Amino acid sequence: MSSTNPVPDLEAGIQYWATQPANYDGVLGGFGTGSLPRVDSLGSRRFLLDLLPELSTVPSPFRSLSAPPSETRRVRALDVGAGVGRVTSDVLLPLVSDVVLLEPVEPFINEARSRGKASESGLEINDSGYRVLWKGIADRSKSVTFFKGALQSFDPVAPGTPLDRVGYLPQDGDDDTESKFDVIWCQWCLGHLKDDDLVQFLQRSKKALRDARSLIVVKENVCREQNEPVTVFDEQDSTFTRSDLAFKTVFRDAGLKVIREKIQHGLPKGLYPVKMYALREA
Repeated sequence: MSSTNPVPDLEAGIQYWATQPANYDGVLGGFGTGSLPRVDSLGSRRFLLDLLPELSTVPSPFRSLSAPPSETRRVRALDVGAGVGRVTSDVLLPLVSDVVLLEPVEPFINEARSRGKASESGLEINDSGYRVLWKGIADRSKSVTFFKGALQSFDPVAPGTPLDRVGYLPQDGDDDTESKFDVIWCQWCLGHLKDDDLVQFLQRSKKALRDARSLIVVKENVCREQNEPVTVFDEQDSTFTRSDLAFKTVFRDAGLKVIREKIQHGLPKGLYPVKMYALREA
């Protein structure tokens, strides 16, 4: 790509999203009140359970009645570019113990904290008037830790000082802030990174995975291509939409291999195809 071609600008992207409503409709580009949130979160949970069936907490096609109980260790996930906490609430908390939520846009991270705080207090409606009841937060069996920051500078291995935390607290004052992750979830946010920034973020994320079964999941729009990687720049929010080959080139350069990939079906017509990739160290 020549230097004259436009590339994502972090501040321009943050400024754009700061003008959008801090709710599902805002973070989903006007599709937050229809079927998209439910279809998307169901597809995401199914994709994750196919890969890590031990996360299923009830007898299901993913986990038989005779399956041994899960290990007692807590399962940790990182949700980056998390917006108001939609993926944290609807995908990750139903399956894991602890979520670290990262979001750079001030109104969005404030709304996510509000939803977490309301859930911790056992409220069904938060200060903004939205229905919230994040699983496991009121009884403090699960936790969400909030960080404000951008992917370009965020290091999952050493995330720094959190803004806030709701729900479960480690016993005896232990600090789990720098504990590693079983799942790192990246959805509808990686277009804000230039290729070299994305490679570096994925390399840092790879170092933050707990073990050989841990995963990075990328769920993003993909554009058409013709036998070569393609990126399409959107001036409105200063983002790239990458083609399948463009993503796979980035994954390879970051030292990651695709262990599963799947198109998300059931989304409204007229949108880019949305594809999920599960990644492990190559």
